[in-house]
Amino acid sequence: MPNIGVPGLILILIIALIIFGPAKLPQLGRAAGQTLREFKNSTKGIIDDTPEETKVVEEPNQEKQVELTKK
Repeated sequence: MPNIGVPGLILILIIALIIFGPAKLPQLGRAAGQTLREFKNSTKGIIDDTPEETKVVEEPNQEKQVELTKK
């Protein structure tokens, strides 16, 4: 993923201000924030739905390995 940086971010904000106007930018920001929050909660729910156990498997003359198993 490319690194945008501060100058690129400022340019994007200026273009958005020109296109959408100052009245719409807070609404767009709020909608983007809600979308990201819902996406985060959805992915967290998916991760929580699949419980995994970890157990240590020891083999002679080798380091300990962690094995993941699903229930």
